[in-house]
Amino acid sequence: MHTLSQLEGNFVDVDGRYVIVVGRFNHHVVDSLVEGAVDSLVRHGVDADGIDIVHVPGAWELPLAVKRVLQVVRPEAVIALGAVIRGGTPHFEYVAGGCNTALGNLQLEFDTPVANGVLTVNSIEQAIERAGTKAGNKGAEAAMAAMEMVSLLRGFGDDTPSEGEST
Repeated sequence: MHTLSQLEGNFVDVDGRYVIVVGRFNHHVVDSLVEGAVDSLVRHGVDADGIDIVHVPGAWELPLAVKRVLQVVRPEAVIALGAVIRGGTPHFEYVAGGCNTALGNLQLEFDTPVANGVLTVNSIEQAIERAGTKAGNKGAEAAMAAMEMVSLLRGFGDDTPSEGEST
């Protein structure tokens, strides 16, 4: 009989470099998401010097900046933060859908966690609720997801030699 084993991440083995990529549009909401993400990372043992923040105009620009961060910086994880608030036109669906799909694809392409903390809400009130009031702080939640995934992936080990290591 086969015994089923389990593997899950924790919040202990999470040190390393994290990059938070932030859309400035709706900054009055997004700034609170950034504060929540940084606070969660530091509270769980990530050195503040290992946290970088990259600003882009809005959610639509997040995927390109995240891709460049993954290519150049090669962090343990990226945390994408932004806020897309529904308006009276279909623009919301295009921006939110395109951003979310691209972030998910980048995570798979680079085999690196990309935590999605991009709010997609119907009103400014909902955005404020998710940025640290009634519904918690979605930036902090994205940072927690990033750390858990870093730990989980480390649990698989790495069969590839590090730079300078012989095979």
